[in-house]
Amino acid sequence: MTSSTKIQDGGWGWVIVAASFMAQLLAYGSPQSVGILYPEWLHTYQEGKGMTAWVGSLVAGVGLIASPVCSACVDNFGARPVTIFSGVMVAGGLMLSAFAPNVQFLIFSYGIVVGLGCGLVYAATLTITCQYFDKRRGLALGIVTTGTSVGAFIYATAQNELIVLFGLDGCLLIIGAIALNLMACAGFMRALDMPGYYLKQKAALERNTEEQFFMKPPLDDLKITTGTTTTTQEKALSVKELLITIDAKDLSIQTEKKEGSRVGSAIMKAIKKKQKAYSTYMNSMCEILQDQSMVAFCIAIFLFSLGAFPPVLFIEDVAQSEGLIEEVSIIPLVSIGAIATCIGKLALGVLVDIRWINSIYLYAFTMFAGGTALLLIPITKSYLGLQILTATVGFFSGNWSLTSYITTKIVGLDRLTQAHGILMFFGGFGIMLGPPVVGWFFDWTQSYDLAFYFSGSCVLLGAFILSFLSLPCWNRKDAEISKPGIQYTSNCEKVASVA
Repeated sequence: MTSSTKIQDGGWGWVIVAASFMAQLLAYGSPQSVGILYPEWLHTYQEGKGMTAWVGSLVAGVGLIASPVCSACVDNFGARPVTIFSGVMVAGGLMLSAFAPNVQFLIFSYGIVVGLGCGLVYAATLTITCQYFDKRRGLALGIVTTGTSVGAFIYATAQNELIVLFGLDGCLLIIGAIALNLMACAGFMRALDMPGYYLKQKAALERNTEEQFFMKPPLDDLKITTGTTTTTQEKALSVKELLITIDAKDLSIQTEKKEGSRVGSAIMKAIKKKQKAYSTYMNSMCEILQDQSMVAFCIAIFLFSLGAFPPVLFIEDVAQSEGLIEEVSIIPLVSIGAIATCIGKLALGVLVDIRWINSIYLYAFTMFAGGTALLLIPITKSYLGLQILTATVGFFSGNWSLTSYITTKIVGLDRLTQAHGILMFFGGFGIMLGPPVVGWFFDWTQSYDLAFYFSGSCVLLGAFILSFLSLPCWNRKDAEISKPGIQYTSNCEKVASVA
């Protein structure tokens, strides 16, 4: 314990920050700038915009919806193995996409495989960062999470140039090869605490080793045959290999030593304990969803994701469809939106720390401003105006940095894990539905006008619902809960679930 506390807030922790920043940049660079690839996929596969949009929506939404699974993987196996595995998934998915024969295969290779890999990277980098930082955790997390926006800014221009030089297939192969550097980033992620899986194996090894002192193992288990001589070191090695078993085998060994009735009662006790834990978890989830402000925030997150994410995917195609530009410019619209999002995250994070600013109303204001900008996109007839509106939407899309703060204010720090899991599910569901819906609107009307009117209306509706249901008159509590100071917990399971 003392060694881990000395390491925190400095030293190797800043190496962890740099490695995590680069990991997020490498993983999210292509998915966050998928709008560059979208027009190329349309020309290559000649599918409808709604069907092709599933690729970009899944790569962004799958990681959010699967965040509880990603967090469990990090908690059990550690950040380094998970990041290595995610590097294989992201790189493999990108390279497979270069050989995709149709959009359906692309939905699997780019949308699902790369999306799950990105979710694993996000959970692993946030968890390992929190292990190394306590007092400066907010600064460290802020630096790490900006890797997604910086990656989108760089990859948008890089993918555009690679497509011109090597074609779409060559671009995906090169980007996939670059993503293999995620495994190099994982090499720096030295864990302070042993992950849960290794703790179980260590406990099983120690428990069974003690039994070996009092019980001579069978001759067959030690792999000793007559006529051969083995040294003491070889015997010890075979015993150690034998003792590292899975939990199911360990349970069977223990049950063989007990009487039948005692075994049955122990199993029933374990089952009841699991059922009680699950029922307690479900009751806590129901209590969270009974909070009116929490329900309003979930609806707002869903509507904002449904309306504000499609511009990331469609904005380049909008400019080309309206004849505002013949091909993607040197600094694409996706890059402008990405750098604006990075600035928005930092600016809104500073504003929310001001005592007299209500974080919920600040979030509602960002939704109102972003929705208004979306409604203005169809009536914009110049490329400069489209650049300004893209930057505006990108800046206010930085309100994702406010979600943990608002969630803590509504449900408290103890329920942050479960509440954020619910929010990320709603957000991921909205991101998955948004681009296909906008694409179907275009396929139906052959114009993006109605699609962006729909997107802007969804965002404005979410802002109205959040503002109306969060009014003080709806609060039936006797005393208002004072605005809590954000205290980042050292429990890395909570932080992993926030990812």
